[in-house]
Amino acid sequence: MIAGVAEDPLVYLNGEFTPLSEAKVSVLDRGFLLGDGIYEVVPVYQGKPFRMAQHLARLSRSLAAIEITNPLRNDEWEALVRRLVELHGPIDQAVYFQVTRGVAKRDHAFPTTPVTPTVFAMSNPFKRLGPADWEKGISVTTAADERWLHCNIKSISLLGNVLARQSAVAQGAYEAVLFRDGFLTEGAAANIWIVRDGKLLAPPRSNLLLEGIRYGLLEELAAESGVTLEFRPITRDEVDTADEILLTSATKEILPVLKIDGRTVGAGKPGPVFTALRAAYDKVLDAL
Repeated sequence: MIAGVAEDPLVYLNGEFTPLSEAKVSVLDRGFLLGDGIYEVVPVYQGKPFRMAQHLARLSRSLAAIEITNPLRNDEWEALVRRLVELHGPIDQAVYFQVTRGVAKRDHAFPTTPVTPTVFAMSNPFKRLGPADWEKGISVTTAADERWLHCNIKSISLLGNVLARQSAVAQGAYEAVLFRDGFLTEGAAANIWIVRDGKLLAPPRSNLLLEGIRYGLLEELAAESGVTLEFRPITRDEVDTADEILLTSATKEILPVLKIDGRTVGAGKPGPVFTALRAAYDKVLDAL
């Protein structure tokens, strides 16, 4: 690892690597003023980015949805991520990168003259949770999903998610599980899955939730593990009476939820579907 990286790591900003303390963007950047941008977070295991192609595909979809031209080719994104990973050494990391529309006079409408998107990327170490954490599980609260109607876009405008997550933390819980019109959408910062009668259930892909990269991954792992998976609308009552509840995200991987609004989930311990999927997940990581 390069000396001094831990104290003031190098980050990428608009074509240059610079110490974090020196990275600056204009106050007229539309990301700063309007939240007009897209982001991704790629987990990296011992120096190896995980499911990079899927992250870049989602980045492209999100950028296209808000009419920002992708400023880099896929091979350029991959080279950027590799360089950031190299700067931090062969440790588990989470590489964050975002693209904003760029610097322009403040106006809700898009700039009428071309502007250059702002590209920022950084990497931080992350500590993987282990068997002791899985056995203890996590607790969650529930809340109404009061966010906008384009949650499938991985926008940096995350105020609704921030307020939901903070509400959960203020109640001593790990995450907020969100419902819209009586149906499960997702967590404030994660996807949520339930198990009923041995079947894994998840809300269908739609504009009401962000399709996590683990959506596709758990689809693969369920098939390999012999777990039946169904994507369909899930009611609040089905969540409240689920045999198992699972949470997935880039850096939390897959976790068992053992309490929801203070009530015990299922038998109060990690269930057989979690155990099977966790083993399959670890097998994929071991093969990197």
